[in-house]
Amino acid sequence: MGAGQRGRTGDRAVTLDPHAANLFVDAARAKALYDKLADFGSDLAPVPRLAERWEPNAALDTWTITLRKASFHDGRPVTARDVLYSYRRIADPKGTFRAKASLEPIDLHASRAVDAATVEFRLKRPYAEFPNVLAAFGAHIVPEGTTSFDRPVGSGPFTFGSFTPGTSLLVKRNDAYWEGAPPLDRVEFLVASEESARVTALLGGQVQYAHELSPVTARTHEGKGRIEVIRLPGSSMQGFVMKTDRPPFDDKRVRQAFFLIADRRELVDGALSGAGEIGNDLFGKGYRYYASGLPQRTRDLDRARALLKEAGAEHLRVTLDTAPAATGFIEAAGIFKEQAAKAGVTVEVKVGNKDTYWKDILDNGTFASYRSGSMPIESHVSQRLLSGSTTNATKWRHKDFDDLYQQAQSTRDEQERAALYERMQRRLHDEGGFLIWGFSDWIVATAPTVHGVSAQAPANTLDWARFDRVWLA
Repeated sequence: MGAGQRGRTGDRAVTLDPHAANLFVDAARAKALYDKLADFGSDLAPVPRLAERWEPNAALDTWTITLRKASFHDGRPVTARDVLYSYRRIADPKGTFRAKASLEPIDLHASRAVDAATVEFRLKRPYAEFPNVLAAFGAHIVPEGTTSFDRPVGSGPFTFGSFTPGTSLLVKRNDAYWEGAPPLDRVEFLVASEESARVTALLGGQVQYAHELSPVTARTHEGKGRIEVIRLPGSSMQGFVMKTDRPPFDDKRVRQAFFLIADRRELVDGALSGAGEIGNDLFGKGYRYYASGLPQRTRDLDRARALLKEAGAEHLRVTLDTAPAATGFIEAAGIFKEQAAKAGVTVEVKVGNKDTYWKDILDNGTFASYRSGSMPIESHVSQRLLSGSTTNATKWRHKDFDDLYQQAQSTRDEQERAALYERMQRRLHDEGGFLIWGFSDWIVATAPTVHGVSAQAPANTLDWARFDRVWLA
């Protein structure tokens, strides 16, 4: 079976090192060849994989991981030493592996292999959501001592066949896979960074799976019988960031006014061609701990005008930074500009460089287009909303909010922890810096002969790109 995947065509620096994964194509290839200790279910709660189970101590600062019986492709068993080697390699200060930030809470010097099947992770502080770390993007387990990935050896459902960087990877069924041998005897990953090339290959029968279609392309082909369109809900949060540490958004009344200016349905229909659902200014709709009980915010221009007047911000002018860095960014900026004008706010849309956009907007400007892929709500908070967070684009820095997060991580009871997450979300819903207007579907397409592709798994979760579960009929 051929799988058309997005990636950098012709990029000779492409590697099969799973710790160096950044793109979706890297992640899909790594998933075929390797395993992690855990992965995220469709609700972004961690699901055991190579870890059979995990157990914290009373203080939540030491976690004991028991490994399941699994083997690498060369027949060696997966052991605690392989796990510690993999994590220490990722965390090496000289490296730039993406999972390094996720592993930061672990004291890897103090952590140890209790025996071949047991790892004891010592943490720098209590961390109730530690299993999220085990499922982190790129936190794959490789055999101890691995430094070369020319002929990779993992414990995943497929074994290495051949690799042409920038073109294709061929993998073959692993009959000894711990979860059972896959139905397909081989899968080839073909790189095509242009959507049109992926669709053409799918329609022409060269591939049976194409990743990332636009809503317009999906609508064109849906229901015609030549390809099956599969929409993965809740895959990507869509919104704007308001910088809460500088005018005009250092006044919470201005932020509240902007929440009320947004017509979310119009934004989803116009910017995402309807391929998604409306947001409520909170990350993670449908995910574990999401505060679904909060009332859905709707447009209220009279209240927005009154709040702006109270804040002395009538006739406000703001610059909205955007770029063609993600689907719908330019369209959403144009739609919001028109919505804001009806509340007497002038929005100047400034289109930047898509290649440097995320770096440019992290600290600069006041108002910007934003999107995020799927991750647990805890990760969103820890990476973006604490005073010390490295990607805090809204500049939300409140010690009492930080304290609530630390309290949640020191709370063993899950219901009590959920109540603390709800308190954090209530605060963000009322006065945070993320105006989250929607959640877009991730769209993939398959040949009609392909079966077993999950229609529920957001991109980058366990059941996304699970080619070991797919069969042809």
